[in-house]
Order: sequence, then C-alpha cells, then structure tokens
Amino acid sequence: MSIAIVLGLLVLAIILFATEIVTVDVVTVFILIALCLFKIITPQEAFDGFSSDFIIILAAIFIMVGALKKTGVIDTFIARLVNFKKHSPKLILFFVMIVSALTSGFMNNTTITALMLNPTIGMSKMSGIAPSKMLMPLSFASILGGTCTLIGTSTNVAVSGYIAEQGLPRIGMFDFLPIGLVLLGVGILYMMTIGQSLLPVNSKEDLEDDYSVRKYLSEAVVLEKSPMIGQKIADSDISKQGFTIVSIIRDKQNFVPNMFTKINVNDVVLIKGNVDDLLKIKDLEGVEIKADLLGLDSEENELHLAELMVVGGSETLRNTIERINFRQRYGLGILAIYRKGKTMREKIGKLKLKVGDLILVQGQKESIDLIRTNEDDFIILEDYKPNLHLKRKGIFTLLFFALSIILGTTGMLPLSISFLIGALLTVAFRCINPEEIYDDIDWRLLVLIGGMSAFGIAMTKTGADKFVADYIIAIFQPMGTYGILSGFIILTVLLTQPLSNAAAALVVLPIGLQTAHQLGVSPLTFAIAIMLSASVSMLTPFEPSCILVYGPGKYKFFDFVKVGGILTFILMAILVVIIPFFFPFKG
Repeated sequence: MSIAIVLGLLVLAIILFATEIVTVDVVTVFILIALCLFKIITPQEAFDGFSSDFIIILAAIFIMVGALKKTGVIDTFIARLVNFKKHSPKLILFFVMIVSALTSGFMNNTTITALMLNPTIGMSKMSGIAPSKMLMPLSFASILGGTCTLIGTSTNVAVSGYIAEQGLPRIGMFDFLPIGLVLLGVGILYMMTIGQSLLPVNSKEDLEDDYSVRKYLSEAVVLEKSPMIGQKIADSDISKQGFTIVSIIRDKQNFVPNMFTKINVNDVVLIKGNVDDLLKIKDLEGVEIKADLLGLDSEENELHLAELMVVGGSETLRNTIERINFRQRYGLGILAIYRKGKTMREKIGKLKLKVGDLILVQGQKESIDLIRTNEDDFIILEDYKPNLHLKRKGIFTLLFFALSIILGTTGMLPLSISFLIGALLTVAFRCINPEEIYDDIDWRLLVLIGGMSAFGIAMTKTGADKFVADYIIAIFQPMGTYGILSGFIILTVLLTQPLSNAAAALVVLPIGLQTAHQLGVSPLTFAIAIMLSASVSMLTPFEPSCILVYGPGKYKFFDFVKVGGILTFILMAILVVIIPFFFPFKG
C-alpha cells in the first residue's frame, strides 16, 4: 500500500510539474505534507533536505551571480570579447560557442545566453552569417558548458548533495570535467559541421524582421487641433511617415479603417513600424505616443529606452498589461510591443503576454536597472554601460567568486563554507544591497531540491525504488549492465521535456541508486549518468536558453527536434560509453 501511495504521488508530481497548474514549490510542499500525513516519512525526514549544505552552496551562487548581473561587468566583458569584425564565419561561430560554454561552467546558462544574445546577433550582421546559424549553437554551447563543473548547473549541485546524504562520496568541482569536455567538444564539432547544414537560413525578407527593424505595434493619440484631423488614412501624416495603420479605436470601438477613413480627434491609432520610426512620432504636430501622455516625462532626468523579452516562467504570462499594472509595478511606460509572426489589432493593454514577446519601454534608468536584476519575468536586450563605480564592484564580485572556487576545489575549506564566504564578502563590500539578495535567490528551485530529497527518502523507506528498479532491470537485463545504464539515460532525457532538469534528475536518482545496488555495481556510475543526461537533452526548445533564441533565430519547433534531436542521441551514446570508463561499474 505504501509503495502505491508513493508512486501515485510521484506520478501526480510529474503531471503537476509538466502542466504548471501550480508552481513547482507549491507542488513540492504538497507532496511533503501528503507523505507526512500518510506517515510514510517523519516531519524530521521531510525537512532534512532543506538543512543540507548544497542548499547553502546554491543560495550563495545565486547571490554572487545576482551581483554580477547588477553591476554589468559580465555584459561589458562579453561585449568586448565578441567584438570580432575581420574573421572567418567559422572562427566567429567557434569563438561564440567557446565563450558561452566557458562562462556557463560557472554561471547559469540562461543568464549567459541572454547576455550574449545581442552581441551574437550584431556579429552575425557584421560577418554576413544568418542569425539562425549562430543562435542555436550559442544556446547549446551554454547548456553543455554546465556539464563541465559541479556549479555549472543547479542539477549538478542537487545530485551531489543527494548522493552525499546517501553515504556516497561527494562529487568534487571538476571530478567529471573530462566527460564534460568530451560532450562540449562533440557538441561544438557537430554544430559547426552537421548542425550548420541542418540549421535554417534567414532569407532577405526574414532579415527585415530582425532586431534593428522589427515592426512594433504602438498606440498614437490624435490630439485636439492636430492637422491630421479630417485627413484620410491614405493621405495622413502618419502614413507618409511609413507606418502601417492596423486599426483605430474610436469611442471605445475598435475597427479596421480603409484608405478613405477620416481621422477624428482623440482617435487612438494602432500603428506598426520600426523603433526609429516610432520615435519620429514625437516630431509630428498634434500626435503623441500614448505612453508619453501618461506622466513619465521628466525635465530633470533623461528617459531611457529598453527592449524587454518575456521569458518562460514569468509571472506576467497569460496576463494583460493592464491586469499586471505594468506602469505601477515597474515604473516604465510601454511604447510598443512585438510578437513574431502575428499582426495584432488589439489595444496594447488588452494583449495577453506570451513567451518571446518583446516590449519597448521608456523610463528612468533606475527603473530599467531594477528589471535587470529580476530575470524571472524579463530579459533586457538593450545594452547599458555601467558606471565605473558599479564596474569596480563587479570586479570585486568576480574576485570573491574566484576565491570561493579556489578555496573549495583545493580542499582548504568545504564548498558550502567557501561559497558562503564569497557571498558574505559580496554583501559586505556592498557589491549588492542586503535587501536585494532575497530577490536574486531562486527560492522555488531550493524548495524543489530540498523537498525532492525527502521524496527520495520516502521511496527508499517504502521500497518503491526497489519495485521500479526491478521493473527496469527486467526490461533492460537482456542488454546487460550497459543496457540498463542506457535505459536510465533515456528515461532521464525524456523526463526533462515535461520537467525541469533538476526535477527530472531527482525523480530518477533514487531508482538509479537502488538499481546499482541490486546489480552490485557502483551507484556513483548511475548517479553521474543521470546527472549528466539531464543536461544533454536538446530535443525541444523548452529549455530556457533555447526559448531565448527561438524568436530571434526565427526557428520552428521542428528545427530543434531535427538539429537538437540528433545531437542529443549522439551525446547519450557517448555517455553510455565514457561514463563507465571514468566512473567504473566496479568502483
């Protein structure tokens, strides 16, 4: 009965994780409460995972990475690195992938992809390479870079902490570096050869839809005494500026005008044009972009423009601009919005935001900087140069980060203590405000990792892990130990599609360890296989790094299935072969 309850809760958790009806942290807490109510685990066992040192390691990394993002030192570093102009396309592509991989070995791969997105697009233009030929390699390299170090992904840290709780040796910072380098090398070679031939090429028409000339939807208001009043749409000053008039909102009615429709006072005209043309609206007499009429202008402080991308997991998804109170919440006015492949005719405030939407905003630089520190909702695509004061703090943070790595990897201090020292120094030197550190920590991920550790205890206590292990062994036994290892790699890769990488690894890990015990082989072999296979799944664009490049690269869903699917299959085969070499079955 206990096994049925645990497996039932596991299936329920997977469904809830995949559908995102509620957030992962709420699902995790619900599972913990259920396990306690059914008396499968004790309250002490339920919360043991939250006191593990790997939770401290992750929290400390979040703080230091948050400080690096806020100071902009990584932005500046990457912008200088990618300032290539007179090199061959293949060398530029190789350089982009190497920089992405090396930096993501120590930082979140989504952050690295976001920071390199604009510079990579700029380089593609200068070198004549289609952005679609560079952006998917960029995202894949950032993902594979995380397989090289313990702190490359939160999945690696979570797995290391879990197996340490099971009495197995803790994984060191660079213990699986050789395997990660092989995966990275194969990934780069593939994306520069086979992958390049499979990637789509943007046509000249596609390039007109690129970042510099995207057609944004904006709202212009016709003011009293405007010379445009009474003008026909075809002959209006707005049309002469090169705008497409999508629709008109008059007396709360939205309609599509024809070329003979006359413009009236107080009409809200929905227009489509690129960023440069939108700013020319200010020069037209009697017409204003709606955002400029809502009180953001300031004579004392210069207003800045920024381009925001809505990312997966954002709290703003499926909500309208009006409902989330964008102006009050972020202190920014929305000038325009862009959605790839769709002509929108609704008022901007009524549009429901989707992943990949781009929003052109205007406001004080301080408000834009605040959004920069909140990667959960938006990624800022506009590049702002930080002042020298912030740069200095960024350099200090880099030094503290490097100190943490050195102290931890040399064995001078435990990893948890060394990273905690780095985070403490970051706060002590005011590289980040103490109030901001709580915003930079991904609490949902920490709750997921701590809670799923308790779920592993429940599976062990009830024998659910043994039950599933027996079933997997029965299926793959004819293929031997390598076949069983392959089965777990495939299972983990498939689960990363509906689940996050960390969740998939923590779901499969207890079963994998039990299987290893029953086979009489080293559990560490199976643990490393499950951990790394969670990071080589590139079958779909659901990975956050892939979502970031999906729109700008003008990819289709099948592009990832085709290009990423072949690469994933190759990397899975490599894992089966080389993991037992570096972590033998008979350890």
